[in-house]
Amino acid sequence: MTGPGPRERILPRMIDEEIKESFINYSMSVIVSRALPDVRDGLKPVHRRVLYAMNEAGLTAGRPYRKSATVVGDVLGRYHPHGDSSVYDAVVRMVQEFSLRYPLVDGQGNFGSIDGDNAAAYRYTEVRLTRIAMEMLADIDRGTVDFGANFDDTREEPKVLPSRLPNLLVNGSTGIAVGMATNIPPHNLREVSAAIVAMVDNPEITTDDIRKIITGPDFPTAGFIYGRAGIKDYIETGRGRLQVRARAQIEENERGSKSQIVVTEIPYQVNKERLRQQIVDLVREGKVAGISALRDESNKEGIRLVMELKRDAIPRVVLNQLYKHSQLQTTFGVIMLALVPDIKTRQLVPKVMPVREVLLHYINHRHEVITRRTQFDLDKALEREHILEGLKIAVDNIDEVIKIIRAADDTPTASLSLQTRFALSERQAEAILNMRLAKLTGLEIDKLEAELAEVRALIAELRDILGSRERRMAILKSELMEVAETFGDPRKTEIVSDEGEFSVEDLIAEEDVVVTISHTGYVKRTSVSLYKRQRRGGRGKTGTGLKDEDFVSRLYIGSTHDYLLVFTDDGRMYWLKVYEIPQSSAGARGKPMVNLINVSPETRVRAVVPVKDLEKITDADERFLFFSTRAGTVKKSRMSDYTNVRNNGIKAIKIEPGDELIDVAETSGTNDIVLATRFGLSCRFHESDVREMGRDTTGVKGIELRPEDLVVGMVVIKRDATLLVVTEKGLGKVSDVSEYRVQKRGGKGILTLNRTERTGNVVALMEVLPEDEMILITKQGILIRSSAAEVRKTGRNAQGVKLVALDGGDSVITVARVVPEEKDGDDGGADDGEAAGDGEGGVGEGDSSDE
Repeated sequence: MTGPGPRERILPRMIDEEIKESFINYSMSVIVSRALPDVRDGLKPVHRRVLYAMNEAGLTAGRPYRKSATVVGDVLGRYHPHGDSSVYDAVVRMVQEFSLRYPLVDGQGNFGSIDGDNAAAYRYTEVRLTRIAMEMLADIDRGTVDFGANFDDTREEPKVLPSRLPNLLVNGSTGIAVGMATNIPPHNLREVSAAIVAMVDNPEITTDDIRKIITGPDFPTAGFIYGRAGIKDYIETGRGRLQVRARAQIEENERGSKSQIVVTEIPYQVNKERLRQQIVDLVREGKVAGISALRDESNKEGIRLVMELKRDAIPRVVLNQLYKHSQLQTTFGVIMLALVPDIKTRQLVPKVMPVREVLLHYINHRHEVITRRTQFDLDKALEREHILEGLKIAVDNIDEVIKIIRAADDTPTASLSLQTRFALSERQAEAILNMRLAKLTGLEIDKLEAELAEVRALIAELRDILGSRERRMAILKSELMEVAETFGDPRKTEIVSDEGEFSVEDLIAEEDVVVTISHTGYVKRTSVSLYKRQRRGGRGKTGTGLKDEDFVSRLYIGSTHDYLLVFTDDGRMYWLKVYEIPQSSAGARGKPMVNLINVSPETRVRAVVPVKDLEKITDADERFLFFSTRAGTVKKSRMSDYTNVRNNGIKAIKIEPGDELIDVAETSGTNDIVLATRFGLSCRFHESDVREMGRDTTGVKGIELRPEDLVVGMVVIKRDATLLVVTEKGLGKVSDVSEYRVQKRGGKGILTLNRTERTGNVVALMEVLPEDEMILITKQGILIRSSAAEVRKTGRNAQGVKLVALDGGDSVITVARVVPEEKDGDDGGADDGEAAGDGEGGVGEGDSSDE
């Protein structure tokens, strides 16, 4: 193996230093040379190179189209040493009317669609510049901007375009660099131009004044922006979040028997075909109900997405569900990040800016362009004046000039003789020598003198412009307003104040529903009317479509507008609205709870507490949550401690190793509590025996358990009622509450049922009135509805009567109390939602078969 050559130098270096420096260089290259736009012309390098190359090739507005492949090749070969796809993608985006508010390239052929269809290959499409793009390039040949060498030093390219069009704001920009990203929305040209003029007239203009002129983004796909807070944020700080909605109207179909939702505008950057498929999936999943058919009737005239509704559907409710779950409503996160030239070094640096600063950079750029252009024109005019003055001298002394020229041996001698005789410059002498004899006619002499006078007047004008900032600013305004008048158009996107926004809940019909949760975590809501009352001992009706290994373990009756506080076995709490649970038929399986709240699949729901107006509860309200665990621990906390819930839930109670939460109920702080165990023991004590505790605490002992015994249910006694005890073998009994004497908290308890092999273990304890109805649920998913009045009242330690006939291997796992349908006086809220074990919406233990 040969060693290094005589001219090689190997420098040892730490690899971490080399990687760090190389990555920084790479990052800056991506930031400055590829991903972010220049604040002055609003273009990334690839877009700037495309426009400049097309202008060089003569592909201007009004000229014939040329193949896109030619443009791509020119840009790649001369200015952009990257992949051809990046160049063509830039061309395609500048053609698409749904991507740019004011397209810069005029295309002929297939350039993709809002449905996500790809553009045809560049060998098939043709392009040329649009008229408004010509405003970006105007005066580029008059010394207005700096040029730099291209990648191989064979030619020069502009570092920025003169850009009469305030492109960064009117067309926006999107890009992901290294460690940063930009997302600038498009705006209306007339509004931006008016704001620039106002800022020129009043450099101290405030952001509030700017917001009155630039009312917000103006997307090419139109739609609505809901709320002005996000607009205010990004105009003032450079960052904000906008809620963008589709434009949809509710129409009657041709027959007038059904309604239909017609979408004619969609949010910016939303793929229409993906939106259509998303709506189809939402209907299939049950998250959006009431849609019977969906058609895409869009054509070259515009978007038309038609959703036919079922006869019983509430159109505004369906529309609001679509806004909530689909891309008919999106969030546009504004990041006004662009490259700004450093004042000292002139190097470009990334910066997030408020709109006022963006406008200021544009004004400064245009002022510099006008100044440089004026200086360029002045230099040309002075040069022309110099030549004309020489010609004037020659015309005034034409005989002598001819004599000197004829006497000279050659052209250089003639030139030198003229310079010496008339004090001319070399350029003047050369112009005289090149002058045609026709210029000596009287008419041509008059024209010469007139041109000299015009040039001198122009020089005076240009010097006056250079000497007056006010005149330069007046030119800036004039040129900008000319662009706005030529290309400006009315706003497309409508901005709606928050006051006009309707909430989802306002449009959800309030009705009583049954919410069931299965052993494996499937949840659904079903209309209460689907369950028919049956006589005691009946076979019941299958109310779930669960798999063999699954069974219903939780049930709650309540209103669609209620909050559900969902407590899991590990002691955490989550909340959701009842209407957020997909509605299903009685035989459907439902949806995984993990899809509605942020829980892991192995987590099991132990209690569901319905609450109205959760956000209005304060510390002054005497409303508490009472917890019980399988090991007999209890805890009381104020409900106001649980109103601020995060997406991943909060810790509701600290659970000791080996223990788990089994029930939670709402209390007033003055109730009696009854705990029941699976061995048939119970303990009744005053709630006041349990001191109020914070959220992240363990609690105190509620009942002394025997070995192998576990707590299976809890009742919060709120009235003079009776207690229903149900066993896993389908037996049940009702006893007066008075038979359960009050004991000290933490006692061993008294019998609540004479447990035998015929009865099996206790699975539920609940408080009932004679007129109450109940639903028993078995492990196989059988539901039977019966009245408490049909259950014979017995003593506390009796075995009870048969409530349901069970098939072999089946067993009762839980019971829920239901207010009879004829009781119109009940509110259908929390009191209607009592479930086994608490009488106020908690859920009793239904897992005794697992022990």
